[in-house]
Amino acid sequence: MPDTKEPSFEHRVPDGDNRLRQVCIDCGFIAYENPKVVVGAVVTWGPKILLCRRAINPRKGFWTLPAGFMELHESAEVGAAREAMEEANARIEIDALLAAYTIPRLSQVQLIYRARLVDPNISAGIESLEVGLFDYADIPWEDLAFPSVRWALTQYAEIKDRASFPAFSNPPGESGDHGT
Repeated sequence: MPDTKEPSFEHRVPDGDNRLRQVCIDCGFIAYENPKVVVGAVVTWGPKILLCRRAINPRKGFWTLPAGFMELHESAEVGAAREAMEEANARIEIDALLAAYTIPRLSQVQLIYRARLVDPNISAGIESLEVGLFDYADIPWEDLAFPSVRWALTQYAEIKDRASFPAFSNPPGESGDHGT
């Protein structure tokens, strides 16, 4: 009968490292835990911006950009397009990287793109209660799901008419820690 013993891990600092890790006591395999990558986009149709009202937690019922976790073996751009399709049945064309945010308290890196709808026919996907195209002045600012959604929308407004621009990062004073 083959050995089907589950590996046993211990929490220790491996040789040559300086952080506590999960290390297999049998073979020395190190199970690294790394940040998750979120990909999404500020998607427009003319002057209007696509927002999705979340059907899932966290922040169910609040508005967000189409975004979510990258899957294995996909590029960030493909992931952002997939998320727009999953959440808003939206086919998009990505133009540029708008921002790269770091959210240490959640162990996340967020890559947010600037994109255009290929077709204005959108509808709520399984993770959305509803979707809508909003004029900037009509964005439900008090009902946005996450600080990074506000950051992206505000930064998008700064560059919306520019052909090229440097990617943004966390706004000054917004470390991504302690709820910011």
